[in-house]
Amino acid sequence: MTLTRIFATGLAASLMASTAMAADVTLKLGHLANEENIWHLAALHFAEQVATGTEGRVEVQVFPNESLGKEIDVINGMQLGTADMTITGESLQNWAPMAALLALPYAYRSLEHMDEVASGEIGEQIEAQIIEMADIRPLTYFARGPRNLSAGREITTPADLNGFKLRVPNVPLFVSAWQALGANPTPMAFSEVFTSLQNGTIEGQENPLALFQSGGFYEVQKTVNLTEHVRSWIYLTISENAWNKLSEADQAIVQAAADSTQAFEREMFMENEQELVAQLEAEGVTFVEVDQEAFAEAARDAVIAGVAEDIRPTVEDIFNN
Repeated sequence: MTLTRIFATGLAASLMASTAMAADVTLKLGHLANEENIWHLAALHFAEQVATGTEGRVEVQVFPNESLGKEIDVINGMQLGTADMTITGESLQNWAPMAALLALPYAYRSLEHMDEVASGEIGEQIEAQIIEMADIRPLTYFARGPRNLSAGREITTPADLNGFKLRVPNVPLFVSAWQALGANPTPMAFSEVFTSLQNGTIEGQENPLALFQSGGFYEVQKTVNLTEHVRSWIYLTISENAWNKLSEADQAIVQAAADSTQAFEREMFMENEQELVAQLEAEGVTFVEVDQEAFAEAARDAVIAGVAEDIRPTVEDIFNN
């Protein structure tokens, strides 16, 4: 049994014990990752902290593997009241334009630079807009590993991308950036990626290494081109409808559980990033260095033009600081 499975089994058992009594409020949390992904382990930790802190008054039920629906469907469900929580990020720009700032291609130089933005004034503005325009409340954020381009071959410069068909999430900014780089980006649900790579519907995909591994993409693609084109964060969120069902005391407990979960997830994230390369190399994956400056130069204008006009000055500030 892997360490991740031990974590998951222990958290699940503890969670079942702490929610044996009927809860006053049940929150359904759906996400796209599988049971061994650190997002899922973080969700279980959050659920356990909520159950313990509220003495069972609030139960969080966790649904991995898109079993509650695809990401956009869950977000829509949260607005309609059929779902309560999810882990989501830049997809929220479909409602709140500032959410595009979560995942700006080549804008964040390092994890530390990204943390400064996410936890600072710009991060507060993003969260306020998401609450106002999407009726969804970010409780905390998790760092994501940089996104890299996987393919059946080496891609080291934008010139190698001519017409290359790759899957991207349903994020307009990603589509426009990859088009500027010469590729043919195709929005697609995460759950469809493996089969589409396998049957050749798409030639590649771009994701952090954690999702590349947990999605099993290494079984059908053996080359990871280290574009590191997006450093980003993702939110643990709750619908305003569900949030307002909680008493002020339970809201404070849920928020404290989210804060605890951020620290829990960050520790796992840092360990996991170090382990992923070795694990994937053992599966036969080759990592290829690319001309990141050439990619950044080719994408920058499209990234700035691809965000809402009123936030372009903020994007330029992020690029320049």
